Amino acid sequence: MKAVLLAAGLGTRLRPLTDHTPKCLVEVGGTTLLDRWLDTLADGGVDEVLVNVHHLADQVVSHVARRGDRPRVRIVHEPVLLGSAGTLRANHDFVDGEEMFLAVNADNLTDFDVQRLVKAHREGGAPATVTAFHADDPTRCGVLEVRDGVLVGFQEKPQRPRGHLANAGIYAFHPDVLGLVEGPTPRDLGHHLLPRLVGRARVVDLGEAYLRDIGSPEALERARVEWADWEGGHRA
Repeated sequence: MKAVLLAAGLGTRLRPLTDHTPKCLVEVGGTTLLDRWLDTLADGGVDEVLVNVHHLADQVVSHVARRGDRPRVRIVHEPVLLGSAGTLRANHDFVDGEEMFLAVNADNLTDFDVQRLVKAHREGGAPATVTAFHADDPTRCGVLEVRDGVLVGFQEKPQRPRGHLANAGIYAFHPDVLGLVEGPTPRDLGHHLLPRLVGRARVVDLGEAYLRDIGSPEALERARVEWADWEGGHRA
């Protein structure tokens, strides 16, 4: 099985930290987000991961070179950012012929077991399966409306959200859905693909799994404190 790890973001809200460190190499609990995701995907049955890079790309290349080969990593440099959906479309050949593939946002910290997503996707028979969590502030998220496990409505960062169930940024797709990404780059998953999957995608709730977007200094600090407590509680 293959996966795409979306890791090319500039991390502008995390400056000055990201002036010298790419966002995916920010550490929580002594481990980079990149390493956490690569290990999580390998544990979930993924053999090969495509990682897109842009800002401070050489650091990511060097970091990956020091890892082992579990999973195998293919790095693709984007001189101009393509957007999350644009990256998937541009690398359609990477997943051609696959039964399914995973796509994840590298700037999320989570202990979610992706095997749950893989199992749900295979059993659901849908072209896409989206993960969901309950957001404290849904105006900063993609808000999902779900009925009987099916995505029936989607709003990207709405001013007046219809609920608190939000997109967790962890997906399972059949390669054919990439044909739904149209128009010039950059193309974004929330704006240009998920709305076209309404009525067709299934949704899996993260349940009790931890999830935090570390996109701002405040969120990163909160994640570091929460993660230490979370790990401590699970070890106790």
